[in-house]
Amino acid sequence: MKKHNFYAGPAILPQSVIHQASSSILNFMDLELSILEISHRSKEFESVMDESESLVRELLEIDDDYAVLFLSGGASSQFFMVPMNLLPEHDTAHYVNTGTWSSGAIKEAKLFGNVNVIASSENDQFRHIPNQFEYPDSGAYLHITSNNTIYGSQYHWWPKGSIPLVCDMSSDIFSRKVDGKNFGLIYAGAQKNMGPAGVTLVVVKKELLGKTGRKLPSMLDYKNHMDKGSMYNTPPVFPIYVSMLTMRWIKEMGGPKAMELRNNEKALTLYNEIDRNPCFEGTVRKEDRSHMNVVFKLKKLDHEAEFLKLCKDANCVGLQGHRSVGGFRASLYNALPLESVNVLVNVMQDFALKYA
Repeated sequence: MKKHNFYAGPAILPQSVIHQASSSILNFMDLELSILEISHRSKEFESVMDESESLVRELLEIDDDYAVLFLSGGASSQFFMVPMNLLPEHDTAHYVNTGTWSSGAIKEAKLFGNVNVIASSENDQFRHIPNQFEYPDSGAYLHITSNNTIYGSQYHWWPKGSIPLVCDMSSDIFSRKVDGKNFGLIYAGAQKNMGPAGVTLVVVKKELLGKTGRKLPSMLDYKNHMDKGSMYNTPPVFPIYVSMLTMRWIKEMGGPKAMELRNNEKALTLYNEIDRNPCFEGTVRKEDRSHMNVVFKLKKLDHEAEFLKLCKDANCVGLQGHRSVGGFRASLYNALPLESVNVLVNVMQDFALKYA
């Protein structure tokens, strides 16, 4: 029986990608070797790296002014790598605080220089994206988190100004059309829309590197990874390979613009039911609602277990809200079909017939 996978991450992958990756575990490129055991220096894996970088450049519309890096680990490591590489000790980095992940980035940046939080939605329990702030005209960079998986808010506009814009796009990378040239640096953990956990994508404007005056550990220096083509050390071979397959699938499906249209339809379908259904309510200001992570709750909290039981019976999994927020969360990443959203909507309607 098909499962409808609403987990926030690691998240659903396209079925065609899973099948091809599974096949490559047994026999990669007819080498009679597994993708798990080939050398990262082989010409076959070098072709994977080359195609992966090319796909990132195409999907984000960036040119050779940018370096494309595939780094080991999760995006949380970028909370300190970004200021280590971009923030001189006596300069200031500006941050907008919209949730748990931007709070983590702010905490780490304070270890390396001055941090100015120019706007925050913390006093509203992170239920909106601040929009009443002036873009700084001085400083090392402005950092934002484009989508908030825990609280369910998302930027539907991009701040524009004279200093570099740094963006954590971990949970909405490649989900919509983005002109990467509007950013100084983009980073994203793979495990939402790009691939399995274990690799983080960093796209950085080359001219920003090497200007902090800080001596960095070799493994934490973007420039070392750029100069070695993400091969400074052994890269996470399998996560990069699956990410390549996923990006190839996104391109075949029509690219980020086509993903955006699909994702908008899924989000509208679910939000319309939340707003219509007498048993449920959203938690985020409507204009800031995420199209990736839909957070909602029951108006009467005493039937949460019954609703989750109905979801389980309909093979809808991963809907429990984050432990710090509660309620429910439906993640609508690129690979989730509209069919799954419609099944969830039917469950919500059945629940209302019984409990409204």
